[in-house]
Amino acid sequence: MTRFVSRLAATPFALVLLAGTAFAQPAATQPSASHMALATEVALNSGITRSFDGVTEPLLEELRKMPVARPEIKKDLDAVVEMLKPELELQKKRMVTSTAAAFARNMSEAELRDIVAFFKSPVGRKYVEKQPAVFDDIMREMTKWSQEVEEYVLVRAKAEMQKRGHPLE
Repeated sequence: MTRFVSRLAATPFALVLLAGTAFAQPAATQPSASHMALATEVALNSGITRSFDGVTEPLLEELRKMPVARPEIKKDLDAVVEMLKPELELQKKRMVTSTAAAFARNMSEAELRDIVAFFKSPVGRKYVEKQPAVFDDIMREMTKWSQEVEEYVLVRAKAEMQKRGHPLE
């Protein structure tokens, strides 16, 4: 289940990065500050950064639910979880910066400016709002589809091997 949640959380991030390669341009040495600012805006406004919460929040929740032998330890464990929250926020900021750098490497400032405008538009905000439900639907369909394709390939491979005199069972 944890692996499924991790994949689900990473899906929007992966899909947007894959889509971004269609706009790829030669890599510059270092993007300018304005280029990085636009790329950061895209990362934040696109919904990608929500997936980072899908990594950090479950970690804290699992830590909070750790079995402890004595009840007084639970209070200290809760305090440690609270203490770690700001540290994990810094870790998420690092990931936002890495994501922005990926956008900046692969897209021009003009392209990023257009994307920012889209995400700030009513339809762009709706896109981001509906993203989790859309990706849930996609994951459900992808699971079903992958099972169907797997079955199809096995049936076809067995049939072709049978034609060649090599029955598979």
